[in-house]
Amino acid sequence: MRKILMLLVAVAVLLLSGNAALAAAADFKLGNELLMTKYHHLIAGKKVGLVTNQSGVNSQGQSTIDVLAADSSIQLTALYGPEHGIDGKAQAGAYVESYTHPELGIPVYSLYGATREPTAEMLQNVDVLVFDIQDIGARSYTYMSTLNYCMKAAQKNNKTVVVLDRPNPVGGVIVDGPMMEDPYITFVGVDNLPMAHGMTAGELARFFNRKIGAKLEVVPMEGYTRSMIYQDTGLDWVQTSPNIPDLDSVFGYMATGLGEGTGIGQADKFKWIGGKGLDAQKFADLLNNAGLPGVSFVAETINDRGGVRLNITDYHTFNPAKTGIYALTYAHSLTNFAVPKSGATVVMFDKIMGTDKIGQYLEQGLSPQEIEAKYAGALNKFKEERKQYLLYGNGEGQDTGSDDQGPISVIVEGKAIDFDAAPFVDANNRLMVPLRAIVQALGATVDFDEATKEITIVKEDQTNVFMLNSNMVLVGKELKSMDTMPVVKNNRTMVPVRYVGEYFGAQVNWDAAARKVTVN
Repeated sequence: MRKILMLLVAVAVLLLSGNAALAAAADFKLGNELLMTKYHHLIAGKKVGLVTNQSGVNSQGQSTIDVLAADSSIQLTALYGPEHGIDGKAQAGAYVESYTHPELGIPVYSLYGATREPTAEMLQNVDVLVFDIQDIGARSYTYMSTLNYCMKAAQKNNKTVVVLDRPNPVGGVIVDGPMMEDPYITFVGVDNLPMAHGMTAGELARFFNRKIGAKLEVVPMEGYTRSMIYQDTGLDWVQTSPNIPDLDSVFGYMATGLGEGTGIGQADKFKWIGGKGLDAQKFADLLNNAGLPGVSFVAETINDRGGVRLNITDYHTFNPAKTGIYALTYAHSLTNFAVPKSGATVVMFDKIMGTDKIGQYLEQGLSPQEIEAKYAGALNKFKEERKQYLLYGNGEGQDTGSDDQGPISVIVEGKAIDFDAAPFVDANNRLMVPLRAIVQALGATVDFDEATKEITIVKEDQTNVFMLNSNMVLVGKELKSMDTMPVVKNNRTMVPVRYVGEYFGAQVNWDAAARKVTVN
């Protein structure tokens, strides 16, 4: 009877969560759908150029090309295609020719051929340049580079850019990986972004525009929140390029595709990573013991290359950029592959990484955790800068990471805590507080190991071990994952008060209106 009851409860939970997902999807609208209703004034009576490809469709699968071509209030005068062409069939890096559209009789300009930035001639018969292409959330995927170049061209030629916003398929919460440094900015890394930026096309356009100054309009989505991944939108995935046919390829892209020129590479459309001389089982063991969230690794040898296949178990917590750094670092520890080095020419490895420092860290034999700590400072600065360009909240009535809504108070067992650094709500919507003050308020002791970045908190007979810049925590003898991580901000170690409190058996409550946390 107990088993039957448990089964019924599980089924009920699945049904409720499924219904919630369906309700969220029903309320969701893409930017290209809202363009034709609330934002149609942006194009009405105008000559419109459309930057798109086969991914530019609405929720019913209708092409934005067809929708705009059928709109009698505008003139669709030109189309522009990114890498892979307007139909998405050209292979990566392949030259794409311009041509005349056979049905519409308008030019289809290639932005991955003779030029990657629209020329004055390409824009002469255009009033408004509309952008509608699905991105995959990775800095090195070139569709957002095309957006950047189009904005630059529009600014030079006094044209308005209208970005029809679309979801970041891997979500708007995870922001991770090494930062792009200025000397390494190229078409595969067009601005100072981390590997996983957690931003939509519209948010990226706003970020890009801090340097460009184009006349920019973003048509936002409705019903979209930062915590949503593509599966939550109710949309069917449209293959964005030959090697990204499905969502497992999207999520695997940053996790398996970082080893350019190292001999360590992806297979099966970014679902496997490995290389010659790599012991598949040792590689799998290292990765499975690393506490990476939302994924396990299955040893698999393909021909003469040892490697692992990704088994994504939780798409919401899986961190593709972090996983990619760990995979590459462990592969180097097992094979000591030669690290590509930039000289007079910048090698592709450094272009993808956005820096030459990752290669240096690999040669120094640093662990993935040490490499994370090395790039954490620049990454955290970006997370702060990024906030001013975000368009969407997390949909749970909490703050979205902004610190400008007034002070936050923390009450522990009826006593207000004074902090020497201000608490803040991070990009994952968790309240972060200075470590030592909250630990002392809970009647616990703390030890920080500078070498391992481990934060050991002891209260009575309970020991919990957190790690700086990691979402894993050892609670007693049980390894658990959080949806955020301890960080250093303003020279203070900041920890998520909810997890620190709850892992010691306390109840933690957040009053958003009063901006107050109580811990009892």
